[in-house]
Amino acid sequence: MLKYLVVCLLIFGTSFAKAQTYAFIDSDYILKNVPEYTEAKEKLDKMAERWTKEIEDRYAVVKSKKDNYQREEVLLPKEEKEKRKQEIEKLEKEAIELQTMHFGSNGDYFQKRQELIKPIQDRVFTAMKKLAKKEGYSFVFDKANQSNLIYADKEYDISDAVLEEMGISK
Repeated sequence: MLKYLVVCLLIFGTSFAKAQTYAFIDSDYILKNVPEYTEAKEKLDKMAERWTKEIEDRYAVVKSKKDNYQREEVLLPKEEKEKRKQEIEKLEKEAIELQTMHFGSNGDYFQKRQELIKPIQDRVFTAMKKLAKKEGYSFVFDKANQSNLIYADKEYDISDAVLEEMGISK
């Protein structure tokens, strides 16, 4: 009886495994071929560059003030020392707040990325999902975001088909 059960499980298990089909996409490749993504990424990169420069400039001012303070500290009266320390601390705090405002977990960069990039990623996901259902794929892996995907045969790459599903010709 047990042998019969094992044989049945092996037969049905094997046929079930064979019934599952799979494919993969390369989301980096797909996104690079979506013109809106390239434009959005450039816009986001320019904003990030501008914000980074603004933050770096603030830290440069803080460093300059600290350097001046350290050079003049021995000559300053106690009240002036305290005043300058407070000014430096205030400038450091403002620089950190600015950095958090732009690049924090809910900062401007994250918000702008959600606004510009996420709709495009959603379009890719929708097209991939539609194609997977139409072609009968049980699994679709993303080559670009799988650190444990060691090998993928190009035969199973449906990235171009996803682009076609999105109405983008290569």
